[in-house]
Amino acid sequence: QVQLVESGGGEVQAGGSLRLSCAASGRTFSSYAKGWFRQGPGKEREFVAAISWNGDSTDYADSVKGRFTISRDNAKKTVSLQMNNLKPEDTAVYYCAVRSGFWPSADSKGYDYWGQGTQVTVSS
Repeated sequence: QVQLVESGGGEVQAGGSLRLSCAASGRTFSSYAKGWFRQGPGKEREFVAAISWNGDSTDYADSVKGRFTISRDNAKKTVSLQMNNLKPEDTAVYYCAVRSGFWPSADSKGYDYWGQGTQVTVSS
């Protein structure tokens, strides 16, 4: 059974940092692209960042460029999201996802597997 489990969420003050991790079980996903999405209160799910199967190509939403960094460790079957200089508008449930393709995509419809999400709350 395929499972993606996020961790690292929590509450932080504006300007602070958090590091999210997502661990996969059930299969390797080493040749699959991975991504992070988020859904804030009363908002639709939106793209945050994505990374190619080998880590050479990344894509970010404009709202997080320069503040967030996505990375992956295929040996450990994890994908991480380092979030710096957090803002209250970053408050959301963050989801990791895996797509059956090599390259990153900002389209949530292109992802086949999803985690349950982890809450990130940024206070002002």
